[in-house]
Amino acid sequence: MADSISRRKFMARATLAIGGAIVAGWAVPAAAYILGPARSSDRQREWRPLGSPDKVEIGTPTLFKTRVERTTGWVTQEEEVSVYVFTEDGRDFQGLSNICTHLGCRVRWVDDQDVFFCPCHNAAFAKDGRVDSGPPPRPLDTFDIRLEEGQLQVNLEV
Repeated sequence: MADSISRRKFMARATLAIGGAIVAGWAVPAAAYILGPARSSDRQREWRPLGSPDKVEIGTPTLFKTRVERTTGWVTQEEEVSVYVFTEDGRDFQGLSNICTHLGCRVRWVDDQDVFFCPCHNAAFAKDGRVDSGPPPRPLDTFDIRLEEGQLQVNLEV
């Protein structure tokens, strides 16, 4: 005859099994919630439209804006990205960020002085983004620009 299990042992084992199922039911989704965004943080680069190359005067940086969706963890936000585009020959285009590398202020192009100027701490950047004066630790960030089907496009990290 089979060994019989006492009522006390049966209840103890049943309680442990039910408790283990409840803990696993909460722990697996919680771990996926915490670790999921960290594992999927592979950023991709995407070409975004800017506009017509006819708007860019030769030798003068022109400000373009585009919208991009950025996902951080579980939050997706749409933000506007501004890019200065300039060309010296009308064929090869270069892009510079309008964000100062010191404290993140917006820089603007000052045509009569041929510099990008940051009003926060009187920083100045050359046309190619190099630091001319002030506290910025590095040049302005650059972007790849291409001409595709008659439209300028910028390569952004999304």
